[in-house]
Amino acid sequence: MPEAVIVAAARSPIGRARKGSLADIRPDDMAAQMISAALDQIPALDARTIDDLQLGCAIPEGHQGGNLARIVASRVGLDTVPGATVSRFCASSIETTRSAFHAIRAGEATAIISAGVESLSIGTTKLIEEDARDPYFHPAWERSARRASREIPAPWHDPREDGEEPDPYILMGQTAENVAELRGISREAQDAYALESERRAQAAIDSGFFATETTPLTLPDGTVLTSECSR
Repeated sequence: MPEAVIVAAARSPIGRARKGSLADIRPDDMAAQMISAALDQIPALDARTIDDLQLGCAIPEGHQGGNLARIVASRVGLDTVPGATVSRFCASSIETTRSAFHAIRAGEATAIISAGVESLSIGTTKLIEEDARDPYFHPAWERSARRASREIPAPWHDPREDGEEPDPYILMGQTAENVAELRGISREAQDAYALESERRAQAAIDSGFFATETTPLTLPDGTVLTSECSR
C-alpha cells in the first residue's frame, strides 16, 4: 500500500474580517498564490502527474462560488487538472487532506493538491441574508433566535430530547454560548482566556515565530504581506 506524505506546504497571513489587511483580495487570487508557492518548493514535480486539486471552502458562494477549485487550478496554470470544492465548514480544508490521503493510500492517485481558502471579507453569506434556508428547519432556527434573546431559559439541552429537530443553521457564536451554559463556563473565564490567547498570539507575531511558516502574499495594490498580520 502506497504511503501518503506531505512534500510542500504554504499558508498566507491572516487578517480581520471585512476591514482587515486582506479585505480587498479575492479568495481565488489568495489560494492561487499559496498553491503556486507550494509548487515552487518542489520544482522536480511534473505538474502533469498531479491527479486532482481539492479545495476546502466553508461558504462557496459569491466570489468564492461555483467550483472554485477549477478556477484556482486554471489560475496556477493547471487547467488540465480536475478540481473539487469541498465544504465541511471549519473542517473543509482538513477534509481535502483526509480525502487526498485516502486516495493516495488506495492507489487511486499519486499526487494531489490539498488546499483551503475562505474570505469573510469579500465572500458572502447569502444563506442567511437572503433566507435561503430550508423551511423544514424553520421551528429550529426560530427556537435558536428565542434562546439568543433569552426567551428560552438556560441551560441549553439537546432539542432531540424533546422530539424536535436540531438547528443546522445555528451560528458558531451561539453554539459557543450553548456549550458554555451546558458546561458552566462563566463569561469572566471566557474573557480571561480570550485575552490571554490574544496576548500570546501578539507575542508570537512580535518574536517572528510565524515568519518561517507564513508565505508572502501580494495584495491587489501591490503591497506584499511578509508575516503574520491581524490588522
